[in-house]
Amino acid sequence: MNLKQLSVFIENRPGGVSQPCRTLADEGINIITLSLADTEQFGILRLVVREWEKARDALETAGFVVKVTEVLATEVSDRPGGLAEILDALEEKGVNVEYMYAFTLKRGGQAVLIFRFDDMDRALEILRERGFNVLDGVELYRRAET
Repeated sequence: MNLKQLSVFIENRPGGVSQPCRTLADEGINIITLSLADTEQFGILRLVVREWEKARDALETAGFVVKVTEVLATEVSDRPGGLAEILDALEEKGVNVEYMYAFTLKRGGQAVLIFRFDDMDRALEILRERGFNVLDGVELYRRAET
C-alpha cells in the first residue's frame, strides 16, 4: 500500500522549481501530486509520479539530489472533523505524522491526503483497523487520470 515519493532538493531561487518539473516533462512523466517546502536557501520538492524509478533516474542525471521515501495515500472525509478522526486514531497509538499534503482530486465526499509517518507499517495497520481507506498506487493513479 505504500507509495514511492521523490524528494528533490532544489535551490530557493527563480527557476529552482521549474527545472525538475521541466526535466520530468521532457521525459513524458506526469506529476500526480506535489508539495514544496522551503527554507531561506533551499527547498524540498516532494513528488508522487507513476514511473518513480524513471523519474528518479532522469532527475539524478540532470544533477538533482533525489531521495525516495514511502508515503501513504488515505481517503479522508471531506467535512469538518474528517482529518481529526485520522489524526486521533494515530495519536492514540503513538504514531507521529512527519508531514502531509493534499491530493488535488476529491470524489464522493472524500478527499485524499498523502502522509509520511515515523512508523509507516504501524500507521497502515491502524488506519486499516479503523476502517480508513488507504489507496494503493493503482487506485491513486487511476483517480488522477479520470
